[in-house]
Amino acid sequence: MTTSSTDNHLRETLISSEEIFKGKLLHVVRDTVRLPNGKEATREYIKHPGAACIVAEFEDGKLLLERQFRYPLGRVMIEFPAGKLDPGEIPLVCAQRELKEETGYWARSWHTLGTLNPAIAFADEVIHIFHANGLVQGEVQRDADEFLELFAASPEEIDAMIADDRITDAKTVTAFHRWQLLRRPNVV
Repeated sequence: MTTSSTDNHLRETLISSEEIFKGKLLHVVRDTVRLPNGKEATREYIKHPGAACIVAEFEDGKLLLERQFRYPLGRVMIEFPAGKLDPGEIPLVCAQRELKEETGYWARSWHTLGTLNPAIAFADEVIHIFHANGLVQGEVQRDADEFLELFAASPEEIDAMIADDRITDAKTVTAFHRWQLLRRPNVV
């Protein structure tokens, strides 16, 4: 469901905006808005360039996963390959680039699985989800600050990892669900 003219009674309108932090990846903004009831409020949020997430499927039906240390959580996470959009980059091009750079694989076939807004209360990030199959192994070209391990898992193994909290990454859980819907007849 998208916002329509019938949602005007819920809309907030911008009065003023200031950038309170500008980092290499993230920018934090503080906006003053007018609420639907006419009062003013402050909204602080993160501006993010967006990202692409890839559900890369092998011929045997297993999916490619990564183990990667995530500093904000202080632990190794299990997730699908993903990466941020470069300025002006088309999401599919980002997905293709990230799959090749992080894993060394490229894919013969790509399909969009939709989008995800992972933190709607405090960020404008949009993650574009893609399914890649017909994988061909190439050369890994990771960034100098990327350290990760690759492994393949069956859908049943991924279900188990989600159920017991070994996979808690929102983009991976959502992308896996979208991929499962793609495999069901008469859905999507």
